Amino acid sequence: MNKIELLAPAGLPRQSKKKTIELLAPAGNLEKLKYAIHYGADAVYAGIPDFSLRVRINNFTKETLQEAVEYAHKHRKKIYITLNIYAHNIHLNEIKEHLKFLNTLNIDGVIVADPGIIMLVKKYLPKVEIHLSTQANATNIEAVKFWAKQGVSRIVLAREVTLEEIREIKKAVPRMELEYFIHGAMCMSYSGRCILSKWMTGRSANLGDCTQPCRWKYLQTDKIYETSVKDDIERFEIDLEEDRHGTYFFNSHDLNLSAHIKDLIEAGVDSLKIEGRAKSVYYLSVVVRAYRKIVDAIETHRNASLQKIIKEQQKELDNLVNRGYTKGFLLGNEPEHNFEGKLSDTEYKFAAQIEGKKKINGKIFNIVFMHNEMFVKDKLEAVSPKKTEKIKIEKILNHKMEEVKEAHGGHDKRFFVRFDKALSEKALIRRKLTKV
Repeated sequence: MNKIELLAPAGLPRQSKKKTIELLAPAGNLEKLKYAIHYGADAVYAGIPDFSLRVRINNFTKETLQEAVEYAHKHRKKIYITLNIYAHNIHLNEIKEHLKFLNTLNIDGVIVADPGIIMLVKKYLPKVEIHLSTQANATNIEAVKFWAKQGVSRIVLAREVTLEEIREIKKAVPRMELEYFIHGAMCMSYSGRCILSKWMTGRSANLGDCTQPCRWKYLQTDKIYETSVKDDIERFEIDLEEDRHGTYFFNSHDLNLSAHIKDLIEAGVDSLKIEGRAKSVYYLSVVVRAYRKIVDAIETHRNASLQKIIKEQQKELDNLVNRGYTKGFLLGNEPEHNFEGKLSDTEYKFAAQIEGKKKINGKIFNIVFMHNEMFVKDKLEAVSPKKTEKIKIEKILNHKMEEVKEAHGGHDKRFFVRFDKALSEKALIRRKLTKV
């Protein structure tokens, strides 16, 4: 197969002898961005809700996006801005204004799916890298060649692309950067291009407002809706797995490629992408840390301990709430489906974030923001970028400085907690659940 290096745009990066792999993390808001970087991400992706396929659970504004860019660069990390809706005419003027705003920021790239928006990016952000969104479903060599001609410097490959196809694409177009999803929610529709939400609720997934009908419960029915005029509509039968609770026949497992990171790197993937802009800081931090440790082991050639590290981090990933894990399409198989709609059991529950320290009566207490409940006698663990360690509570003070035996979330008050070990800012507290 012929290589096409001459077709690549001038802005494409040259392949260096030492390849550094990028770990790319989601940022649903400014706080999550900071946690992603703190726990080991090399780059983050974020965007204003109206243009970034995440309308809900995304509170970025122009002001906080500017702060996000400054924070990322201060920590020598990259930030890519999502602009991957499929635009209609009504959106174009707003997008042009948004691009003018982005031109005032020192962003590292934009993630785009729509060819029309790509043309606008080239006009208003001529010096910014263009990354092709997975929504554009690039699945083959010729598609990658085409997008290279359009000035795209990185392809976020469709989740349907297999490991062997990645190798073939990289061999044919070696100067094109390739990005691939390694962890997170899977969409039942081809490359996420789904119309179920629009059809059933009026909210378009392709404009960032998916209500996720694929996660809903469905019940089988024998009713056939009749029309006044006889029609020749072809009817299809679907095999359902249903119990007394119904079926979740659209529902997919979550992606987990922790066992195949080395394979992906060797195949030519430049950026390993984590899904989850709507997830909690705890979920995000544990996932980023897990893949950070695996990538570091690969890059430092710690082959002897790699499998041990993978197993340790897979255990951490198993302890997160998930829909069961799948390897997706990577190995050429059809991904499994979660017909029961169940979430996994986990040994731990996210309890709190550490926001800093405060000296009270000569003693050092941690400033704690609660997400869930925590009791003095609980078995607790502190999660940090380097390790997880068991900790004990010595004393809890509420916002009135009164000693209490428990702390609960659901409000904006802070607690002051003295632990038996010193904890740093952005450490996360989880409690071990008692087995019934």
